[in-house]
Amino acid sequence: MADTKRSDIKRSNAQRLRDSLENDIINGRRVPGERLDPEALGREFNVSRTPVREAIQQLVASGLVTVKSKKGTFVARVGIDQLIEMFEVMAELEGMCGRLAARRISEEELAELRGALERCEAAALAGDTDEYYYENEAFHDCIYRASHNGFLLGEARQLKQRLKPYRRLQLQVRQRMHSSLREHRAVVAAIEAGDPAAAEHALRDHVLIQGERFSDFVASIREFERPVSATG
Repeated sequence: MADTKRSDIKRSNAQRLRDSLENDIINGRRVPGERLDPEALGREFNVSRTPVREAIQQLVASGLVTVKSKKGTFVARVGIDQLIEMFEVMAELEGMCGRLAARRISEEELAELRGALERCEAAALAGDTDEYYYENEAFHDCIYRASHNGFLLGEARQLKQRLKPYRRLQLQVRQRMHSSLREHRAVVAAIEAGDPAAAEHALRDHVLIQGERFSDFVASIREFERPVSATG
């Protein structure tokens, strides 16, 4: 219960609204092409206009929502091919971050990374995919910052923002959270050992959708897209 309260406190109204809308969209409760009425959302979630505006901006940044001039805000349609391409680029960016972090990480940053891993482990042990999702974000951001390359940090964060909903969707696949945790441990071990090649390889494979994970991801996206045919 304490962990839940801590999570609620550290997340703003805009974040909680975004999470709720993100979950609704990913799970098909709000379908592609559906209009989102900001005033109705404010009433539904009992929040002011500002959190609604911020949440919508974040959803636009992640590609789940589109804003059409003079028409309104709508749930976007998903393009699987583009998503796969973005995951390929994300894997390379994260691999580069891991390689540089293995060479450049400070003792303070390494302690922070270990702490992020421990919080991921606690979330996985509790079976809390939502909390794991947030701690996973912090874990990866530790590595981005430990690369000590500001341009790479900015590019990685920007693309990660675009892919966040789909990384969350992956965690809903059975056993993916625990597989992700094992991969996190391998990443930390490589960075602790100061092994740039191993860190790069571990992070690239962690992010890249391939083999059975590719099939699982496509199946989950197909399930997400299913309501489209029902709505025409």
